[in-house]
Amino acid sequence: MAVLTIRRNTNMATCMGMVARVGGTALNRAGLFTPQRWSSRSSLYEHVREGYSDKPELDMTLVCEHTDKVMANVESRKGDLRGDDVRDIVCVWQQLQAIRRDISDLEEQKNHISDTVRALVVSETLILFHQSLPEYNQARQRGREIRTTLSQLYPRESELEQEHYGRALRLPNTTHPDVPIGDESQAKVVELVGQKPVFDFKPKGHVELGEELGLIRQRHLAHVSGHRSYYLRGVGARLQTALQNLALDTLQRRGFIPLVVPDMLKGAVFEGCGMQPNAHRSQVYSLDPARFPDLNLAGTGEVGVAGYFMDHAVNWKDLPVRTVCSSTCYRAETDTGRETWGLYRVHHFNKVEMFGVTADETGEESSHLLDEFVSLQKEIFSSLELHYRVLDMPTQELGPPAYRKYDIEAWMPGRNSYGEISSGSNCTDYQSRRLNILYEKEDGTLQYAHTVNATACAIPRTIIAILETHQTKEGTVRVPRALQPYLGLEVIEKPKYSPLKYIGPNQPSRPPRPTPKTR
Repeated sequence: MAVLTIRRNTNMATCMGMVARVGGTALNRAGLFTPQRWSSRSSLYEHVREGYSDKPELDMTLVCEHTDKVMANVESRKGDLRGDDVRDIVCVWQQLQAIRRDISDLEEQKNHISDTVRALVVSETLILFHQSLPEYNQARQRGREIRTTLSQLYPRESELEQEHYGRALRLPNTTHPDVPIGDESQAKVVELVGQKPVFDFKPKGHVELGEELGLIRQRHLAHVSGHRSYYLRGVGARLQTALQNLALDTLQRRGFIPLVVPDMLKGAVFEGCGMQPNAHRSQVYSLDPARFPDLNLAGTGEVGVAGYFMDHAVNWKDLPVRTVCSSTCYRAETDTGRETWGLYRVHHFNKVEMFGVTADETGEESSHLLDEFVSLQKEIFSSLELHYRVLDMPTQELGPPAYRKYDIEAWMPGRNSYGEISSGSNCTDYQSRRLNILYEKEDGTLQYAHTVNATACAIPRTIIAILETHQTKEGTVRVPRALQPYLGLEVIEKPKYSPLKYIGPNQPSRPPRPTPKTR
């Protein structure tokens, strides 16, 4: 046992020396190193420790055996994790595995000693004289030493495990070999669909069109709902419902199962999906922790659907499972310098989301499902008679969970540019390993599933593309043929009712306030 302990301590010392050379770390009282640059707190691990879920089973064999490749992958992604952090992650994992082996060896010895003592006690020759028997006393003394050592190792194992998950859960997914490397400027145009609309007049933006047609209101809302909020009224509200129903009908005809999801979810679900609700400048809204501990508003229906499958196994006969939900999404949009006006970047919006769970037998199932989802996106946007392009997104635009991601950008004449209206991602087993999403094979064994998600219709941005693409010289908007049965209109015109008149303060010419009535 002494040799075993020396070997383990030597491994830890070597590992800690390597970390010291990396820099940016500090030793704590247990002799473990903790990062100075970012917090290692993990909502998912806290969720596990409270007994709600099994521990995430990360592929640490890949990280340890191909460390250089993992480092290069981390460096190609956007985020607070750096390549050198991977060595720290490997180091913590090696320490954790060493202590676990020590504990396992000691527990085996403890059980053997218990069996020896039990055999001596029941022996007929020891009934009266066992207290003075050297073998009995030596066994009991050794048992006490092992229990003392274990009492020291158990908390060290717990601290190392917490450190491991706090770091390793931040690792991004692996990357498809064909994904372009770099920032958004490196996105590869896969396909152009449709033609740019040609106008014999200067096209208007969606805000101007929406206000003139009584569809959209964004003015005078700072004191009502804050910046980046909006109202849809009349045909504007009907347009949202029509788009939702068009997308839902299209997908349900293809075998998608509809699902209504919660808007508020625990931080563990977000983290399992690859998001960080507790991160600095997070895009996630969190409820008051004093009243509603660990509840956050979902920024996409993907989180709610993933939570539905969390800690569950799908029968292999049902794979792939295709799910669709329509939900309200909430995003903090902390980068307030971008798209401050209009519907393009807002704090709340409705979205129809596709989510798929596939097998992982050939390794290609999830790639095929992503292609299917992109094909459905194209079908919906082509039915809306939009001009758009499909982009294979580069590494810095993938986010942590995606193995590969396609964006679709529609041409928006009022902005005179393309704007993203949807995306689709193959997350392979990244989310399933963290959230324990599995499938049960015919022989009863369990296997980690792959997950795929894609936007079927993000309502505000689709409204932008429709209004700006199908506007007319007369100031009306032509309704795409596929949408007409849902909207009940062929053309969007000005409503017969008058627009509301603002009578609040901070205006150059304010109408007089009403005079008191005499009683």
